[in-house]
Amino acid sequence: MERRRSLPDVLAGGIFVLIGGAFVVGSLGHRLGTPLRMGPGAFPLLVGAILAVLGLAIVVKGLVAGEVISFGPVPWRAVVLITLAVLFFGFAVRGLGFVPASAVTTLLTTLAGSRVRPLTVVAVTIGLTAAATLIFVVGLQLRIPLWGPWLGF
Repeated sequence: MERRRSLPDVLAGGIFVLIGGAFVVGSLGHRLGTPLRMGPGAFPLLVGAILAVLGLAIVVKGLVAGEVISFGPVPWRAVVLITLAVLFFGFAVRGLGFVPASAVTTLLTTLAGSRVRPLTVVAVTIGLTAAATLIFVVGLQLRIPLWGPWLGF
């Protein structure tokens, strides 16, 4: 029986272990508290530990039972548009407001697909913008203005 190693799994698992370890180390600088009265370092410690354990499991899986994966061409259009959408949202949400920034971000990410119809783009943009507004601004009561100062509101 031939053992195959999956380099993508080993690399991804290693990245998870590093990020989880960084969270664990960073959380040790804060008070952990007790299980009933958790301090500010407890949650990052737990999340970091879980992430590190999952990363370790992915590394072991990649070393023991890896798969040979053939990669196709890189979808550069999707990579560029999604990266631009995330950067746009981060830089424009305070100036434009939550609704316009979410709408443009959703529009850009929807256009990242290779086969999209204009009606689908509009429907997804309206639906996700409304859902995000209801969840984050109304439900979670984040203090983000719906319309920003760049629009004159």
